[in-house]
Amino acid sequence: MTSRQSLTCQKHLFDIPADVTYLNAAYMTPILKEAALQGQQAVAGKLHPWETSIPDFFEPPARACGLMADMIGAGADDVALVPSVSYGVAIAVRNLPLLPGQKILVLADQFPSNVYPWQDMAQIHQAELVTIARPKDGDWTSRIIAALDGEVAIVACPQVHWTDGSCIDLVRVGAACRAQGAALVLDMTQSLGVMPFSVRDVDPDFMVAASYKWLLGPYSYGFVYVAPRHQKGVPLEQGWIARKGSDDFARLVDYQSDYLPGAGRFNVGERSNFMLTPIILQALEKLNAWGVEAIADYLSGLTDMIAARAGAMGLTVADKAHRSPHLIGLNFDGGAPDGLTAALADRKIYVSVRGNSIRVSPHIYNEAQDVEKLFSALEDIL
Repeated sequence: MTSRQSLTCQKHLFDIPADVTYLNAAYMTPILKEAALQGQQAVAGKLHPWETSIPDFFEPPARACGLMADMIGAGADDVALVPSVSYGVAIAVRNLPLLPGQKILVLADQFPSNVYPWQDMAQIHQAELVTIARPKDGDWTSRIIAALDGEVAIVACPQVHWTDGSCIDLVRVGAACRAQGAALVLDMTQSLGVMPFSVRDVDPDFMVAASYKWLLGPYSYGFVYVAPRHQKGVPLEQGWIARKGSDDFARLVDYQSDYLPGAGRFNVGERSNFMLTPIILQALEKLNAWGVEAIADYLSGLTDMIAARAGAMGLTVADKAHRSPHLIGLNFDGGAPDGLTAALADRKIYVSVRGNSIRVSPHIYNEAQDVEKLFSALEDIL
């Protein structure tokens, strides 16, 4: 594993031109050049389907789940493949109890894929969806814990708020949920791979993450962690590949009532995904080799620089105690100026605007020079 001291900018592994300053990982990351080659070879493989063997249906996706399990401290059988966050959250909705009058907690301005399913569930079960207001001091953790009472059945939240990088202490939230008997469902899309997280420490009921952001993976590919206490639940699909003995193609019509072990029953149909799986394998192998803690340390150096430069310009950012190491919002009173992202894009500098903030999200391909380019441009434009 790469040591924290030796982890440096890895831009050479990506196809990012020298004149491009890409600080928008929270929107979508580029894939590794080597991953792109693997993906191209996988696409070409469809030209010769007779070369695809039975192990190709099972071994690569099992390897992807194993790498994800290594990242989050889970067992390999605790992880299944899903195409999206909404699919993974739907699994949680289907398998968690909710009584009339009980509450589901979400955060203000939470990403829609982790809100719409809970709205629907609350309406069906005559329960209440409670939205926790954005705290002025950035301390979501205390707000969540304060809202927990005997009527809360489910807490659905991220580790990092997608709009500005304010973060939640999931270890504290997980402990508070267990104390109140509430289930915890996590959307980790904006933090997994670049911010430390362990299911052993947090003990969520379900955790889902899409791969196309911080995991350096493709679109339409994600993971769901299912706690062992839910692994006998009901899947969304009844696919053949989720059943025991599905690797014996000659006997598939000997229909099986038993599923694959662990979370295997929750896998999306066609989970083999021959074209995308090689891409995520390259990404997860590299991220695990670098180490999430080392990546977080590297990126926090950049976001600390961004926070200091923003403060010097009179822009506000979340306090470091409530800020993620990899995603930071530069806040404007009354909202970001119109046309700001377009003006930056004209200079080949890429960020996002979310709400009243410029959302700046570096990854391992960024360095201090990128921060300087961003603020030099902002000083000229504003």
